[in-house]
Amino acid sequence: MPTVFQYQDAVMLVIGLVLLAVKLFAFASSLLFTGESYRAAGKASKLPWAAGLGVGVVLQVLLPPLNIISIVFTVAAFVFLADVRPALSSLRRR
Repeated sequence: MPTVFQYQDAVMLVIGLVLLAVKLFAFASSLLFTGESYRAAGKASKLPWAAGLGVGVVLQVLLPPLNIISIVFTVAAFVFLADVRPALSSLRRR
């Protein structure tokens, strides 16, 4: 019979994989737009976003999913997806 710790490990694995997928998607999305698009949208330039999200992906692989550093980069990925990406996408549609 599985123990509580085995369930905990399974849940942590699922959380880690979901957060990795979010960070990978945000990182790939940050690379799709030009630096001019970032300036036109009034957001930080492409290099800080791409570098920060890339570091977040690497640290997600190396560190446990729910430590403070991983959470900071997860918040950055969600900020990119909720604020920056829609602003960049709206420029492309015009």
